[in-house]
Amino acid sequence: MRPYLSVWKLRFILGMQYRSAAIAGIATQLFFGMIFLMIFQAFYSGSAAEPPMPLDRLVSYVWLQQIFLSLIMLWFRDNEIFQLITSGNVAYELCRPCGLYSFWYAKLLGQRLSSATLRCFPILLIVFFLPKPFRLSPPASPEAFVLFLAALALGLLVVVGVSMFIYISVFWTLSPVGSTLMISVAGEFFAGMIIPVPLMPHWLQTVAGFLPFRWTADFPFRVYSGDIPAGEALWGIAAQLVWIAALTAAGAWTLRRALRRIVVQGG
Repeated sequence: MRPYLSVWKLRFILGMQYRSAAIAGIATQLFFGMIFLMIFQAFYSGSAAEPPMPLDRLVSYVWLQQIFLSLIMLWFRDNEIFQLITSGNVAYELCRPCGLYSFWYAKLLGQRLSSATLRCFPILLIVFFLPKPFRLSPPASPEAFVLFLAALALGLLVVVGVSMFIYISVFWTLSPVGSTLMISVAGEFFAGMIIPVPLMPHWLQTVAGFLPFRWTADFPFRVYSGDIPAGEALWGIAAQLVWIAALTAAGAWTLRRALRRIVVQGG
């Protein structure tokens, strides 16, 4: 485990140096959070039907998306890995005495955690003191908060497992554009980052339930607000563990298959 912990630590320390980008990201996320909330508030105020999710829970849902955006967004990418594959320098990675899948996995974890660390606490402090109804509510209960932290950590592992397929696909496509757009757009929608899953039609909620994306954002954020009770949250955490195992096994197998056919040209 020492090589993987080392690359995680190095990537985390490197990411903590981008403070100017973090400040710009904080301003952007606060802006988009307010825009989303004003849109949803307009829909709620003009709706005659009982909404499937109360407004205070929806506010928490939107702010948690912005606070932990670096942990859940699939279009957050490491261009260095793409360049290694397309330039042929991945040959140097293959010389390392460690597994390539685990090495990249640890690198991506460190990158996402460093970005989230720089951004989440300033946003959290701001949104807790906004006027109602735009204020972030506290967790539904201490038990819900503990389950939320567990679900968020496991959701991060699911995100990295999904994003690894984007990098692996470049061995065949030689361009990250197509796979990044397809997976990130589908993942962002079915994770509930455009429309919260409870606000979707029932048939679309069923589709989202069979995909891994909702376990990255929708599930932990609804656990935080109490929209998902503790008993159901425990079953959801079990489902996250199953998805992590499945994605990791499938990703490692796909990468091994790609490396069997790789051709590296040059000196």
